[in-house]
Amino acid sequence: MNLSGILKPEAVKVIGAASSKKRLLHDLGELAQQAYGLDAPLVVEALQERESLGPTGVGHGVALPHARLQGLGDVTGAFILLEKPVDFDSVDRQPVDLVFALFAPQDAGVEHLKALALVSRTFRDAGICKKLRSNTDPAILHAILTADQGVQAA
Repeated sequence: MNLSGILKPEAVKVIGAASSKKRLLHDLGELAQQAYGLDAPLVVEALQERESLGPTGVGHGVALPHARLQGLGDVTGAFILLEKPVDFDSVDRQPVDLVFALFAPQDAGVEHLKALALVSRTFRDAGICKKLRSNTDPAILHAILTADQGVQAA
């Protein structure tokens, strides 16, 4: 498994700023609808439900919101780069500017976990995060995220 199988080029977006975490989740829902034809309100609801269990801001300006969705066939992702970071209730209390959302089928067991581990490892790489933060072209961001960096799911 690699990110090129999860992330479509049209699921990568740069946003100047989000007024709040809730607004950012709505932006992710809209992006998932545009890129994958998912129902934006259902995506937002699922992401908010997951956030209510505990924030998915993992630190160092990175958030990895994720949700399981009924009727989804494959694990998919969406990436947003925020030019102005937003508070996301992260574990380190720092605002986030790199947001990778992962959407999995309701019954996806190990595939969802593998994808989440892959995304997590990718964003733990300070070099990748630095490259992402220094680019605002969605095509370049997609290329950075999907380049074979030796990061593989277990």
